[in-house]
Amino acid sequence: MAWTALLVGTVTAGILAWQGAGEAGLRLVLRATARTSLLLFLGVFLASTLRGRWPNRATEWLRDNRRYLGVSFAASHAVHFAAILALARMSARRLDPVVLLLGGLAYLVILAMAATSFDAAVARIGPRPWKRLHTTGIFYVWTVFLLTYAGNAGKDPKAAISAFLLLAALALRLAWRAPQAPATAH
Repeated sequence: MAWTALLVGTVTAGILAWQGAGEAGLRLVLRATARTSLLLFLGVFLASTLRGRWPNRATEWLRDNRRYLGVSFAASHAVHFAAILALARMSARRLDPVVLLLGGLAYLVILAMAATSFDAAVARIGPRPWKRLHTTGIFYVWTVFLLTYAGNAGKDPKAAISAFLLLAALALRLAWRAPQAPATAH
C-alpha cells in the first residue's frame, strides 16, 4: 500500500509541477488517478475469480493481497476525490445532484470498506456484516465506475475501454463463480 501511495503521490505531484494546480493540472490528476484506481479496483474485484480459474503464483499473490490492493485503491481514490474538490472550488459549474449523490455515496462506501479491511474491524463487526458490506460495496463501486465510464464512452475512447473492462470483469466473475454445492433433499 505504501508503494501505491508513493507512486500515486509522485505522479500527482509531477503532474501538478508540470501543469500547475489550475484546471488543466487537476483534470490530468483526475484522469491519472481514475486509471490507477480502476486498475487497483479490478485487481480486487477479480482476485478470487482469477485464483479459482487460473491457480498460479500470480493469482495466488493477487488473492492473498487483495486487502492491501483494496486499501491502495481507497488511497488512490482519495487523491482523486481531493482533485474533484479542488476542481469544484475553482469551477463555476455546479455538479449534477445525481452525480453528487451517487458519487458521494460511493466515497462513503469506499471509506467504510477501507476502515473495515483489517482483522480488528472484522472481529468487531462480525464476519457476516463484514461480508455483506464488502460484497454490496464492491458491486456498488463497480456500478458507479461503469456509469461514469459508459457515460463518457461516446466522446472518449479510453472511457469506452474502461467500460468494456468493467463489463468483462463482471462477466468473468459471474461466469466463473465457485460452484455451489447442490441442495440435498431430505
